[in-house]
Amino acid sequence: MLLPLIVFLLSVLIHHRIYSSFFLHFYSPQYYMICSRLTLLSSCSWHDFHLKLILLEFASQSTNPVPALHNDPTYEKISRRFHENPEAFADVFARAWFKLLHRDMGPQTRYLGPEVPEEELIWQDPIPAVDYELTDAEIAELKAKILDSGLTVSDLVTTAWASASTFRGSDMRGGANGARIRLAPQKDWEVNQPEQLTKVLTVLEDIQNQLDKKVSIADLIVLGGSAAIEKSAQDAGFDVTVPFALGRGDATQEQTDIESFEVLEPISDGFRNYQKKQYSVSAEELLLDKAQLLNLTAPEMTVLVDGMRVLGTNYNGTQHGVFTDRVGTLTNDFFVNLLDMGVEWKPMDGGLYEARNRKTGEVVRTATRVDLVFGSNSVLRALVEVYAQDDNKEKFVGDFIAAWIKVMNADRFDLD
Repeated sequence: MLLPLIVFLLSVLIHHRIYSSFFLHFYSPQYYMICSRLTLLSSCSWHDFHLKLILLEFASQSTNPVPALHNDPTYEKISRRFHENPEAFADVFARAWFKLLHRDMGPQTRYLGPEVPEEELIWQDPIPAVDYELTDAEIAELKAKILDSGLTVSDLVTTAWASASTFRGSDMRGGANGARIRLAPQKDWEVNQPEQLTKVLTVLEDIQNQLDKKVSIADLIVLGGSAAIEKSAQDAGFDVTVPFALGRGDATQEQTDIESFEVLEPISDGFRNYQKKQYSVSAEELLLDKAQLLNLTAPEMTVLVDGMRVLGTNYNGTQHGVFTDRVGTLTNDFFVNLLDMGVEWKPMDGGLYEARNRKTGEVVRTATRVDLVFGSNSVLRALVEVYAQDDNKEKFVGDFIAAWIKVMNADRFDLD
């Protein structure tokens, strides 16, 4: 019964411009805390005073008043402005309520129905539409140009992953569409290795400027990753084509709310063997959280970790988990060497492990907890044993490409 009552009150407030003297009243601290919590859950930043003020109106019957909004100089100005300008209040309330209810729905392209507002709002992470098409021959030519640019397989795969893996299935934000990896704040994130990222983006922008047709950087980033994976698979003996869906646009800095995007910065990315610092949550649990945000299954997560390791995408070029001497070639070497019974794993400082040859005691490789969980967890180990088989090399390549495309297209709601 509570929800219909709230909806009715909101309807009266919006359509009939009925106000209370709320903005000059006193409010209880517990309702202020509730409002703050709602603000956090809806990803509204603290400067979004409007939403907090509106939500507090429903708490104005409190019997334990505190003169917070009346005495605070910042809130008092806002409260008084709304009290004296009911039309402005009605507009701000409608916008704040709309934001609260739609914050986790993703971009405007996902909205349905005849009442979708025409106005595009910055918190919807707007992206310009594209109006170009490329033939298969033109796409193949573009791939060749990218591979001949001097960028390595590692450079291209790492950049494509960094761009696309920001996607969050929880609120449909992030992803490769928009190429916001070249904008603040993403271009400066530690996990993205800004110096290396700038080098790759500069080369891709040069290629873009040389083209007769306009192609977005967002598409070039993903296409570069596809070209690199095709090359790495060919080097492993498999002639494959990575499916590519054209149509990503390039967002501008003006279309990007920096503060809103800062919360997307990864504190850990097990696929790149990156962790910002030690946390109370284990590295392998953070990997699972990342995989869940990307809507990945256990097999998809497993093949992606192998592929990312052998393709040399580790943060800062570390060798932890790089169980291959053919870096840049799409092989199942990570799985094969993880199951090697000729070594004994021993813990090191900093959450790392070293593998020592059982006969000689020589250190032959190192790993993180993320790497070794694929050998210790029963479910993941079963998957590893399947992909490590000699007759499943082609299956691994195919499954890796399918999982890769799933991440690259995670935010392509226009393809659904």
